[in-house]
Amino acid sequence: MGAVTRWWWVRHAPVTANQGCCYGQTDFPCEIGDETAFAALARRLPREAVWVASPLQRTHMTAAALIAAGADGPPSGPLVEPDFIEQHFGAWQGQRYAELTHRRGDEWHRFWLAPADETPPGGESFAALTARVHDAVARWNERYPGRDIVSVGHGGTIRAALAQALALSPAAALAFSVDNLSLTRLDHFAEPGAAPGWRIAAVNQPPR
Repeated sequence: MGAVTRWWWVRHAPVTANQGCCYGQTDFPCEIGDETAFAALARRLPREAVWVASPLQRTHMTAAALIAAGADGPPSGPLVEPDFIEQHFGAWQGQRYAELTHRRGDEWHRFWLAPADETPPGGESFAALTARVHDAVARWNERYPGRDIVSVGHGGTIRAALAQALALSPAAALAFSVDNLSLTRLDHFAEPGAAPGWRIAAVNQPPR
């Protein structure tokens, strides 16, 4: 039996400082006052795991709140993976969602800000996000085979990880709901002489 690397993907806590505007890679803080939710999620996370987060403060605030609530994470905070950052929406960042919806009309995507292959002005497409997340996940699987990895990330990042595990197109992955403080569990299998594979243990589970 080869190594099984267990990914515990947690989406960051809610962001309200954006005041109804698209924020993407804008470095807003998140709301960490729901102690009951953090305690419930902390109890579900594994001990002796590797912790990783994106460079944005909302993922680090969420990780710190989980550790304060009893999760077995590093007191110094998680490691940082730049490629786990949220999609860059370019010129759309800072604009109100309602305004973008009205201006884009039929180009508006039902589940996301744009179709997977569309690149916002000065930003990146969801397909580009998916490619960088897939490369990063592969690196972490090689670096920490057989470990538990708690990854505190973003909605787009977690959708990209689901696309990788299920061999979905970026467009198909946009249909997943990924709520704040939800847990998504993906297990990566690496057996000698066999192609790597994934098992989906949980998707978008609420903290309690």
